[in-house]
Amino acid sequence: MAHAAQHNRTILMPMSTAAWLVDNTTLTFEQIGDFCGLHKVKVEAIADGDIKVPVRNPISDGYITQEDLDRATADANARLTLLQTELPEPVLRAKGPRYVSVAHRADKPDGILWIVKNHPELKDAQIIRLIGTTKNTIASIKNRTHPNYTNLRARHPVLLGLCRQDELNAAILKSGGKLHPDAEEPQQDEQPNIDTTEWV
Repeated sequence: MAHAAQHNRTILMPMSTAAWLVDNTTLTFEQIGDFCGLHKVKVEAIADGDIKVPVRNPISDGYITQEDLDRATADANARLTLLQTELPEPVLRAKGPRYVSVAHRADKPDGILWIVKNHPELKDAQIIRLIGTTKNTIASIKNRTHPNYTNLRARHPVLLGLCRQDELNAAILKSGGKLHPDAEEPQQDEQPNIDTTEWV
């Protein structure tokens, strides 16, 4: 029997990550459930369309590498390894002026690049409010004239601690973007409606 993956970091949107793995890989439901911290039945429900969630790419979100995904795809008994990070987990903050610590300020261009690539519908003013940056910085990243552009990595601003997921979602919806064509991710404790009569 395979052991669950051991890691301290948690996936921000586990069902969305599972949905991407179901759609884009040949991993088993057990492998996906183990990595995302979900029961196999819930993964099956996602695959069957009983649970509709936004799709999140765990590679671009920095949770796994393509090499590790290829390794697990080739061996059904293998388990994906969640990439660890020295970044703190996102925390709720009080309302008020946005403060970003000195340690995180260097991460701002990476977060801006992620937004520009994944949600180009966001206006500069929205990005400024989310990240606490300047219009000139956003423009330099968009036109690739940022002095450190070649070293930038598009990284999820929530995982970098630059903003909250609910703030990002609200900005995306306000600008006319879509979190997912069908629905937002349900809460983890939400149970799928599954017929279990054939299991006996």
